[in-house]
Amino acid sequence: MTGTFEELIASDQPVLIDFFAEWCGPCKAMAPALQQLADEMGDKVRIIKIDIDKNPALQRKYKVSGVPTVMVFKNSKQLFRQSGAMMLPQLKQAVTPHL
Repeated sequence: MTGTFEELIASDQPVLIDFFAEWCGPCKAMAPALQQLADEMGDKVRIIKIDIDKNPALQRKYKVSGVPTVMVFKNSKQLFRQSGAMMLPQLKQAVTPHL
């Protein structure tokens, strides 16, 4: 990952952030859906995974209390946020309006 978090979310391309933890079962269960989304959407959306245990400052800044938590940003604005595992249709629904 290049650039700071703030630079990444400043993009005019939607950026889906998956706040996760290695020890989180639902996070692992959601990984295939994120991969499918990446495969289907290609360069229309950028998907970034943030390990909360390795990035506690971002976890605090964005008040992530449970994982997984998915956020969608565009032009530095948070457009979507949901905690809990999401499957492919829900992920598409979160991103598509912001393309």
